Amino acid sequence: MTVTLTDARDELRRVFGYQDFIGKQAEVITQVLNGGSALALMPTGGGKSLCYQIPALVLPGTTLVISPLIALMKDQVDGLLQYNIRAAYLNSTQTINESRQVRAQFLNGELDLLYVAPERLLSGDGVQFIQQQPINLIAIDEAHCISQWGHDFRPEYLKLSTLFQHLPQVPRLALTATADAQTKKEIIEKLNLENAQITVDSFDRRNIRYQIFSKENTRAQFLEFYQREHAGHSGIIYCLSRRRSEETAQWLESVGLTALPYHAGMTTKTRQRHQEKFIREEGIIICATVAFGMGIDKSDVRFVAHFDLPKSIEGYYQETGRAGRDGLAANALLFYGLGDAVNIRKLLQDSTAPANIRRIEQQKLDALITFCEANDCRRALLLKYFGEAYQAPCNNCDNCITPPQMQDGTVIAQKFLSAVMRSRQMFGVTHIVDILIGKTNEKIQKFSHETLSTFGIGSDIGASEWKRIARQLISNGLLQPDEQYGALKITEIGSKVLRGERTVTIKKEVKKTKTTKADRVRKPRTDPSAVLNEWQAAIFEELRAERLQLAQAQNVPAYTVFHDSTLIELAKALPTTEAEFATIPGIGAGKSERYAAKFLKIIDRLREAE
Repeated sequence: MTVTLTDARDELRRVFGYQDFIGKQAEVITQVLNGGSALALMPTGGGKSLCYQIPALVLPGTTLVISPLIALMKDQVDGLLQYNIRAAYLNSTQTINESRQVRAQFLNGELDLLYVAPERLLSGDGVQFIQQQPINLIAIDEAHCISQWGHDFRPEYLKLSTLFQHLPQVPRLALTATADAQTKKEIIEKLNLENAQITVDSFDRRNIRYQIFSKENTRAQFLEFYQREHAGHSGIIYCLSRRRSEETAQWLESVGLTALPYHAGMTTKTRQRHQEKFIREEGIIICATVAFGMGIDKSDVRFVAHFDLPKSIEGYYQETGRAGRDGLAANALLFYGLGDAVNIRKLLQDSTAPANIRRIEQQKLDALITFCEANDCRRALLLKYFGEAYQAPCNNCDNCITPPQMQDGTVIAQKFLSAVMRSRQMFGVTHIVDILIGKTNEKIQKFSHETLSTFGIGSDIGASEWKRIARQLISNGLLQPDEQYGALKITEIGSKVLRGERTVTIKKEVKKTKTTKADRVRKPRTDPSAVLNEWQAAIFEELRAERLQLAQAQNVPAYTVFHDSTLIELAKALPTTEAEFATIPGIGAGKSERYAAKFLKIIDRLREAE
């Protein structure tokens, strides 16, 4: 019997309550249903999982899902079981009896999906075991893990060719939320996808607002933003070092917020405990290094903040993509200072990686700095990096909402460049700024820099503004920091500006406006109920409370029962029957059978009380 896209669409409606596929889902699913392999590049939250979950439901046999993280497997299986989908996982956290039970389910043909970590699959009798039942598809999730150029390289992924040799006729579907040209090439080569269909969906996450702040007092800046926009919300703060993640979590706790650190230096047990708490509870802020987050399926992360500069645009995109997976409004904040770039350059300089890899990483860092200093639409620049055209403005990034004001900065640049030249191009930004503002300190006196003609010539401009100007001069190619020590060197372009042969334009400093009382009392755009009227919002909160009780009783995350976006649709539609309830996006037949009676009772009560 031939399975068609129509069959797949019918199953999508019946099981998940969605009326149709989105983006390039139909294209990928059609390829798989026809027995072909594919590489699908889709944004986080763009519905990658459905590209293999739907085929798993309509094709005979079992879909094998190779997933890199134990927590991700469990989270996804818990979610599928809510829909009455026959899914299970095999990993090292299971007892012998639990593992035997899953193996028996697979051998008896009782599973539509089996999730396995590559380490577990390729050890012992893993490959031989898998061959004992018909496999209709091998889905390789987070496929960028196979690339040494990627930001989440997992050497275990390189061994997957062994599995493909034993199952050469089984189609393969590789999925990733981000891959530059080099990573994409490596995925194709190492997963033997040379003849596969390559599908690239739009990487635009329209619900995320991208904002970049000049580092002044990061903690105070973040706290003001959090209290205004995200009080009570779950979020992630990324830090460059383990120590900074620990200290940031401690600080947040000291100001009355609930925060947990997460980094590779912690014990596995502690990391798992913190991740589990973050996933299952609301209002938790996780303060993490890049060790945290790959494949995190928590749908209600309302913000991702970077307290330190990421190492690449790929990393930035992947990490910010963990916000707003439910499609509701979310924020991506990046606090950026020149010292971040200097620190990362120093790490690259000290790295033992091959020279060609260090060179690639340096180029990626330079691209990210250019992105941070840009005056144009952040979304357009971000998508352009991934080869996607976008018609600006997006009206949902800082540069579009408040376009930067520009000014002729030639004289200002000449003052800075002159201070660099007269101090013999041996010092970093902070020291040059001290010279310009006329600050006397031990280092200034040690080198007699108070005698320079440039000493104090910039005292009409504050130190933080001079540092902001320095970043622009570097971004515009007038200055180049020394990779090892951060000392500023004047480039050829900078020399021309210094000699008056070339002009330069820089951003004006914009004075910050104080938060008004109206700002403090308004409902933030990131509040899920902001899209509802007052009565609908009250219904939403009642449904949310019921969802939490049901989740706690089952020991699963609340969003596993229903996403906030589903509760919003319930509050708008106010279904009266189980059949109507099942048609709400994200519900379907299985969840309707489980939950319709309880939620319809609440809706009926509130409708009568209106």
